[in-house]
Amino acid sequence: MATQSPAEAPTRRSRFRQWRRQRPLVGGILIALGGIEMFGSSQMDVGKLHIQLGIEGLQATVIPLVLLLLGALIIAMPVHRIFYGVIALAVALYSLIGVNLGGFLIGMLLSTVGGILAVSWMPPVPTADSRESSAAGETSTGGEPSVAVDPAEDGHTS
Repeated sequence: MATQSPAEAPTRRSRFRQWRRQRPLVGGILIALGGIEMFGSSQMDVGKLHIQLGIEGLQATVIPLVLLLLGALIIAMPVHRIFYGVIALAVALYSLIGVNLGGFLIGMLLSTVGGILAVSWMPPVPTADSRESSAAGETSTGGEPSVAVDPAEDGHTS
């Protein structure tokens, strides 16, 4: 039975940091916060400003719930971030006319920035350790050994 010493064992913070870097967490959180803010703005007035167009209760409830769901899906499934991010952008822009000027513009801006961050997020680049292990003979996802190409050997000179 191989046990790790306390110095080698990953801490909660390092495990969370590793999990966080593998998904567009900030974008998903901003989209969800925009949905929460829109839902709250549909239930209150700012001075005498209370605007709702369309079917009064349905849009003010469905649009924030869709944004909340999209934010959770972006965090849970980062592979589909572009699809969910584009839908979040479209829903956030539609909220401008559907939910009190997009939650008095604050919810729309939060969701729009979150959607842009989710669409533009890229997965982390493999580190040198993973490249060394794949060059040592481990197989890649395609089942064939990975081959590292040295830029100096490809015939191009600078």
